[in-house]
Amino acid sequence: MMPLRLVSALPPLLAFSSGALMVLGFAPFSWFALAVIAFAGFHQSLVAASPRQGFWRGWLFGVGLFGFGVFWIRISLNEFGNLDAWIAYLLTALFIAFLALYSGLAGWLAVRFMHRDWVRPILLLPGCYVLTEWLRGWLFTGFPWLNLGYTQIDSPLAGFAPVAGVYGLTLLVTLSAGLLWGLFRWRGRRQVTAGVALGLIWLTGLALQHVSWTQPLGAPFKAAVLQANIPQSVKWTSDAGVMIAEAYLELTLKHFDADLIVWPETALPDFLHQIRAPLITPLATRAREEGATIILGLPVMDESSGRYYNGLLAIGAHEDLYAKRHLVPFGEFMPFKPWLGRLAELFEVPMSDFSPGTAARPLLQVGERLAGVSICYEDAFPSEVVQALPDAQFLVNVSNDAWFGDSLAPHQHLEIARMRALETGRDLIRATNTGISAIIDERGRVLATLPAFVRGGVAAEVQPRQGSTPFVILHHWLALGLALAGSTRRPA
Repeated sequence: MMPLRLVSALPPLLAFSSGALMVLGFAPFSWFALAVIAFAGFHQSLVAASPRQGFWRGWLFGVGLFGFGVFWIRISLNEFGNLDAWIAYLLTALFIAFLALYSGLAGWLAVRFMHRDWVRPILLLPGCYVLTEWLRGWLFTGFPWLNLGYTQIDSPLAGFAPVAGVYGLTLLVTLSAGLLWGLFRWRGRRQVTAGVALGLIWLTGLALQHVSWTQPLGAPFKAAVLQANIPQSVKWTSDAGVMIAEAYLELTLKHFDADLIVWPETALPDFLHQIRAPLITPLATRAREEGATIILGLPVMDESSGRYYNGLLAIGAHEDLYAKRHLVPFGEFMPFKPWLGRLAELFEVPMSDFSPGTAARPLLQVGERLAGVSICYEDAFPSEVVQALPDAQFLVNVSNDAWFGDSLAPHQHLEIARMRALETGRDLIRATNTGISAIIDERGRVLATLPAFVRGGVAAEVQPRQGSTPFVILHHWLALGLALAGSTRRPA
């Protein structure tokens, strides 16, 4: 017989292991079925748990998920933020422990308000998990990374994304996990019902993939993304500006057959006013002559106030500028700076005192078209991306994932961009400094891509589109409403 101490350790171990296995559902692994199986394991870990045990097992699930899924944060802190290794590891561990509190809350709620054996797996835990995942997406500026719905970008459930968004997919992943759990736990009519419901959910998702929610608008155009692969350790050095400009100009000259050429986030490390005369003005003239538009990322300073912004500039037939609105804490600005004192001085991140842009909507005039734009981390916030719709005919995301080295982060970020394209029914053009750059169609499929740490450019046809998906109209309210209904469900 198994020792009692070992028996009592099995549910916590199962919770942690389930969270760790969940990471394999995300890119670059993309084992979407494993995500459902892993969450079913989390269901099992909560069997016969007290509310306190439910919290700690939920927290352990989160530690497994974020501990393996976002440990790459220590790279930006240590290698590029100039923190000592032990401080970077400590801060990363504290951040992971904090993120895990959200799933701990979901575990506590599910156990605390459980009424019958079938309520928790089918309704209560999925609803609670979605609500806490949504809370994590906006509280303290939000960190909506590793939302479980992203694991389904290549699964039949992806058909629901244009209807209910990524939180709707999270609800369906957790609901499917509960049904799978019941399929093995129950007998008789309940077991049959669980199997039928599980099959119907996935078959419906498969059918929805054949629905065209948006319509083509005009002729397609050729877009190119450029990736100069400038190392992060070099980019912000005092003598790197000319070398970086030459690299992007060389790539641009090779792709002037494209209608739109997109450079990455802060592709140029100098302020716009410093390089307008020697570089931007001649480049805009050449673009007009070639019949092309260039979108490029660079810092922009308001010389009157001294404030500077993370900007995205379109040049060619028209000039337009977008300033990033949702900044990254500790990377682009220092929250609570007056209270942190000397601790704030430890972060020696270049250009880490940006001001947020004030545009009402994330739109950029690109030639004769309107694009919905996002800079880096902004595309992780679907409620902000959809603010550009339905006016935006396509989406553009520029990023600098070099901060996270050769890790899971660039793959996970590409997966996020693919979800935004699928939710909105718009093609998406994505340029990054070191990869992974890509051009994505309205169904979230990658049309062309440049792998990480490769210098070059890639082009594909982009189809402007019009119309709105149900998600653009309803935003998160459908998913959150269903989650709330499930989490407050009372048995008859």
